Amino acid sequence: MSTRTPTAPAWPDQLYEVLRANGYTQFAYVPDSGLKRIIERATDDPDAIALPLANEGEGVGIVTGCYLGGSRGVLLMQSGGVGNCVNYLSLVRHCAVPFLSVVTMRGDWGEQNPWQYPMGQAAEGVLNAIGVQTLPVHHAEEVAPTVEAAAGAVERAGRAVVILLSQRLLGVKKF
Repeated sequence: MSTRTPTAPAWPDQLYEVLRANGYTQFAYVPDSGLKRIIERATDDPDAIALPLANEGEGVGIVTGCYLGGSRGVLLMQSGGVGNCVNYLSLVRHCAVPFLSVVTMRGDWGEQNPWQYPMGQAAEGVLNAIGVQTLPVHHAEEVAPTVEAAAGAVERAGRAVVILLSQRLLGVKKF
């Protein structure tokens, strides 16, 4: 069983707990170090299902299927994966499917990998252009209330919402 080290930030556990408190039981993900703790929690939770994906587009289908089947799912991915989902997200928009995703951002504050800049800088604009609401999070104390707000918008207003976890929150990855 995974445990959080004393130096690890608390916000990933808070994010997971708010999702679970709001009935999210299925966590579709493409592995990412910024989402590691959330993925570990879903994997270790006997009342949740952690679904590793080959690509992010599969996650849109899984989250849509969760909604159609009466459960709640969330797609966990990195900002580079947003580009892999644009066509799939047309399903969400056209069919008015409530949709939630958590995206770790790259290509902004402190980025040192040049490959991360293009989609990292375009992700929010692309999502907004196709009708997906974005909720950026820059500081740990914003995580729980933002996840709560996003869950409400998805479940009660039927919105498609993506929570964007900034690099300022995640920390700099050095290469």
